Amino acid sequence: MGEEQGRRSSPLGARIEIRSCHTLEEFNRCIELERLVWECEDIDLTPLPVYIVAEHTGGQVFGAYDGAEMIGFILATPGYRDGRVFMHSHMAAVLPAYQNQGVGRRLKLYQRTDALVRGIELVEWTLDPLEARNAYFNLEQLGVVVRRYSSNLYGRTTSPLHGPLPTDRLWAEWWLRTPRVEAIVAGQPWPKKPDAKRIRIPGNIGELRRKDFAKAQCVLSEVREQFTYWLGQGYVAVGFERDASGGGSYLLQAYEG
Repeated sequence: MGEEQGRRSSPLGARIEIRSCHTLEEFNRCIELERLVWECEDIDLTPLPVYIVAEHTGGQVFGAYDGAEMIGFILATPGYRDGRVFMHSHMAAVLPAYQNQGVGRRLKLYQRTDALVRGIELVEWTLDPLEARNAYFNLEQLGVVVRRYSSNLYGRTTSPLHGPLPTDRLWAEWWLRTPRVEAIVAGQPWPKKPDAKRIRIPGNIGELRRKDFAKAQCVLSEVREQFTYWLGQGYVAVGFERDASGGGSYLLQAYEG
């Protein structure tokens, strides 16, 4: 599932405490946050045993607390591919009242620190290719790169945030020790090549999902076609440039790292 966006810092973000979750009460609160953020039916909620198994098998379940109240969380499970252990960050959520205030970024940086302490250098997750704010957060504020695209990965869901569209997803790769990521998380922009390829997305996809499904489907089809082509040519999404409409463009270039 997609990650919640967050700014670099704010008075609210600074007072939030991030800590590991261990109890059934905490895991049930994570599920409650899922329901509040995605507004989905129970069939699409991550069940309690997944949180328990993640906590007991080397995964990550971290909560963001404002005082005694959990207002956000991250759930990640261990993965193994090509001889490398990594974390798959399945879900992250922040209550709407706390979004865009740095909470999501603090959760991700806590996740990064925990992974590095354990010798894990890759965290991956999926993100909706049509959500401009999340694209900017992931690519420009965390430093992920994207090499893969999946069509309708999770099937259609009951969440109004997804609407009736297929759940196409980009695969974010967060290589935690690269100079690029270290610079970006320290607040230093990483230069892009001037000849980068561009894939534009609109800023009103939520409205289109609700009011004009045909148009939203057309946008998704065009974005899917472009990503499939350029990623297939060996290009990698390394940045996101916002525009005045609230949308923006993914920047793709030949990239090693």
